[in-house]
Amino acid sequence: MGLDIFFKPKSIAIIGASRNPERVGHVILKRMIEIGFPGKLYPVNPRAEEILGIKCYSSTDEIPDQIDLAVIALRADMTPQALEEAAKKGAKGAIVVSGGFSEIGNEDLERKLLEVARNYKVRVIGPNCLGVFDPKDRIDTLFLPEEVIPRPRPGEVSIITQSGSLGSALLTMIRKEGRGISKFISYGNRLDVDEGDLINYLADDDETKVIAAYIEGVANGRKFMDAIRRASMKKPVVILKGGRTSSGDRAVKSHTGSLAGRSDIFQSAVKQSGAVVVDTLDEFIDVPVALATQPPMRGDRVAVITNGGGFGILAVDSLEQRGFRVTPPSSKLMERLREMLPPYYPVGNPTDLTGDSTPEQFLETGLAFTESGEYDALYLIPLFGVPGMEPERTKRLLIELVNRSKLPVVACAVPTTPEVEETLNEIERMGLPIYPTPERAASALKGLLEYGEIRRRIEHF
Repeated sequence: MGLDIFFKPKSIAIIGASRNPERVGHVILKRMIEIGFPGKLYPVNPRAEEILGIKCYSSTDEIPDQIDLAVIALRADMTPQALEEAAKKGAKGAIVVSGGFSEIGNEDLERKLLEVARNYKVRVIGPNCLGVFDPKDRIDTLFLPEEVIPRPRPGEVSIITQSGSLGSALLTMIRKEGRGISKFISYGNRLDVDEGDLINYLADDDETKVIAAYIEGVANGRKFMDAIRRASMKKPVVILKGGRTSSGDRAVKSHTGSLAGRSDIFQSAVKQSGAVVVDTLDEFIDVPVALATQPPMRGDRVAVITNGGGFGILAVDSLEQRGFRVTPPSSKLMERLREMLPPYYPVGNPTDLTGDSTPEQFLETGLAFTESGEYDALYLIPLFGVPGMEPERTKRLLIELVNRSKLPVVACAVPTTPEVEETLNEIERMGLPIYPTPERAASALKGLLEYGEIRRRIEHF
């Protein structure tokens, strides 16, 4: 059975809805109303007639219509019966946000919940999870108020995570940087729906350009690797592994009851299957943004164009530390650069456009490097603090460079004022990934290089 039921339901029963604003069931219902869920909502609570202006039902049996999806926010021991009642009312999917199962050693109760799911052929996300956030289809089962965890705008990267707390932090970080989310799934103990199912589903999702997965352990290794292999033929898959040390492995087991396995074997198998593996949260956020907007790199040669000499030096260091070649231009390209730029500009790699830079010079210089055939990517550092870098003109000409360049392009820029920050966010939404430090921009390029190698390996076979 497909997983569309979690993202495109026409009706949702929230079992355990509450009048108390501090209770999980209240927050979920409120978020579904706030996000504008287009279908029908059925709060279920035997002690309430109405919650947030919506008629409440004392039991699932009393709901007058068939339901598609159940969101269960009850004590753990009450969930098997609640799932059975929802299934009898037609539910084909259930999100069990409740904790108290295998993560605390209560395997018997988790098995009982699984038996109900299997008997009634209901797909289940959870238990011990946040569930689903999908701003395009207007689904939000996260029991975290918007004022505490602000939600990102719609985007092109889908995130799956076993950890709800890490997932909520990621949402905050993504929102703070002005970036977007296609789908977010916190799947917890993966009673039924696991990481392999989710990657397979997202591989076929037209609204997802990149899949990013935080993994602590896998339920079915072969299924997981096959899902990555299949997905990577269509779109990039980025993996961040939790539990890469012996102490981290112990923490994983106490968190979701997962067996993490040997990290070196896991990472080797994941890379062989076609995933881009990252090591930090910054990379987990940054690399997918580049992969969603830029083509993969064909080689490891990078040209750096800056209007701040110190930033250019740090960019070169960051690139070479990650294995890139920052090679000098040929004599032919050097001659072209000297002809188009003032004589006091230091040309080479990096080329420094100095404090006299203009957006037109970034465009002309970028095209010269692109058309030379000597490089595989452009790394731009357009600092807005100099007089000639008027924000609107800079935005227009940088996007023109991205559109005319046949090479992938990333940028490093500092949001010095609110106006500059908004301009940078607009530029990124238009297709140029921008990072606040030279190191993060270089790491994003590393992801493009690795995915380029993956694509060539796939095409070779």
